[in-house]
Amino acid sequence: MTTTVTSGTASRTEGVGPLLRAWREQRRVSQLELALRAGSSARHISFVETGRSRPSEEMVLRLAEHLDVPVRERNALLLAAGYAPHYPETPLDDPALEVVREGIERLISGFEPYPALVVDARYDVVAANRGVMMLFDGMPESLLTPPLNAVRLTLHPRGLAPRIRNLREWRGHLLEQMRRQIALHRSEPLRALYEEVAAFPVPDSAGSPEEPAEPVAYFALPMVVEHEGRTLSFVSSISTFNTPMDVTVAELAVETLLPADPATAKYLQSWLS
Repeated sequence: MTTTVTSGTASRTEGVGPLLRAWREQRRVSQLELALRAGSSARHISFVETGRSRPSEEMVLRLAEHLDVPVRERNALLLAAGYAPHYPETPLDDPALEVVREGIERLISGFEPYPALVVDARYDVVAANRGVMMLFDGMPESLLTPPLNAVRLTLHPRGLAPRIRNLREWRGHLLEQMRRQIALHRSEPLRALYEEVAAFPVPDSAGSPEEPAEPVAYFALPMVVEHEGRTLSFVSSISTFNTPMDVTVAELAVETLLPADPATAKYLQSWLS
């Protein structure tokens, strides 16, 4: 029988023990190893997982930390154990997160002329700079109606997909990234998005780009995209907030697209100059 890690009412009904066991098994950590990490004993971990012992709030948080449980799901574990959620979930437009919003805007604006955007756990775009909007230029209004979704815009047959020269490779990279996140977060909205974009048709012509006249030694898989008759190459870098104390902030990710060759860098610098 497989235990599903969920949140909310289901978590409270199921109890914290099976949920902790599911996270431990997913992380492939033994009871003894987890006990050593958390300063406990394998016997106590066993009792917690079978419901014979109720862990303290501190122990729940400690075990969740050592199992690398996402912040949202740490709240679910606390609820299942009978405690109040520890981490607030503040709307991004709340005055309390004004400093975060301003910091994000300064960060992605400072990255110009290179594209940069911020997405939430469902890949909805919460902020984007002019470099990103340049790439999305010319897409149908139906795709550009908020909330914008970065993965949908990238893989949709009327979105960026027809312009991506190495679509099969880049599509495979994005779908694999989503599969890893689904395994980590067990998010049904993210799974629904994955099923939607994975079903988008891939043109027969989609494949690897032609070799450039002067071969380029890429240091990571690039996204090679056509823009106004030019071929641009980018490599993606994703960063998150360190030790976040809010669910909303924990689920934000900043993605920056670095030029993968000198020609792309030169073009972007001239475009926004």
